[in-house]
Amino acid sequence: MPKFKTLPMRTISSTDIITPIKTLILESSFNLDKKTVEALESAQKNESSESGLFVLEEIMENKDISADEKMPLCQDTGVSIFFVKWGQECILEGDLSLQQVLDEAVRQSYTEGYLRKSILHDPIFDRSNTGDNTPSIIHLEMVQGDQVEISFLAKGAGADNCSQVTMLKPSDGIEGIKAFILQVCTEAGASSCPPWILGVGIGATFDSVAGLAKHAILRDVGSVHQKENYKNLEKELLIAVNQLGIGPQGLGGQTTALALHIESRPCHAASLPVAVNIQCHSNRKGIIKI
Repeated sequence: MPKFKTLPMRTISSTDIITPIKTLILESSFNLDKKTVEALESAQKNESSESGLFVLEEIMENKDISADEKMPLCQDTGVSIFFVKWGQECILEGDLSLQQVLDEAVRQSYTEGYLRKSILHDPIFDRSNTGDNTPSIIHLEMVQGDQVEISFLAKGAGADNCSQVTMLKPSDGIEGIKAFILQVCTEAGASSCPPWILGVGIGATFDSVAGLAKHAILRDVGSVHQKENYKNLEKELLIAVNQLGIGPQGLGGQTTALALHIESRPCHAASLPVAVNIQCHSNRKGIIKI
């Protein structure tokens, strides 16, 4: 009989982690992260459009008020999305499942923080509000080790509604990818509250490429891809997007996007899936490690 190595397991109480996750949600809802603020400050220095500069100044004032008064950065407090990396040497202990833990943290934070609840019971047949912004959306990845990493992303409807996914032909190649991304940005215009952080997914399958695009938003604003070819493509596309002239809140200028991040995966030889997920300047995200 084969012998299996028994690993020491770490137990994590399902009730003990609700409070730190709730704190993560509230902090993310009231405070822009450092890298997003730095990108906005840089945009202020480089924006030549008078109307664009005015909007950027208003955005900066808004983020200060939100932080000082503990008020939501945006009235659309979004769908609660979690990206969880769960160490395989961890056991969730207690009566609550991971979905129930995260939903309870959402329920408490959206109530205590006076965050708008936007989730409906059913998209067609019962469009009544669930009343607590649950259920949340979970992307779960099992990883090595005994640590748990939870990333939170609040996704408003305005930007998400302007996001798109397509299945290009492999023959469309890189030029087809560029054309699709610029088309999505042009069609989004002011409706998605620029300046944006753009997440681009390339590869994988129809059902997962949109997840890649959304996951790309979690990267630090201004960070660069580890692979040189994708790093260069990100830089080229960001320049092209900003040359569209949409500008802050669609009023014109060269600050249409603060960053463009690409995440890619292997795909079928006959496919070329591409997705663009738009995140508005109210870039509400955060991460904790347990």
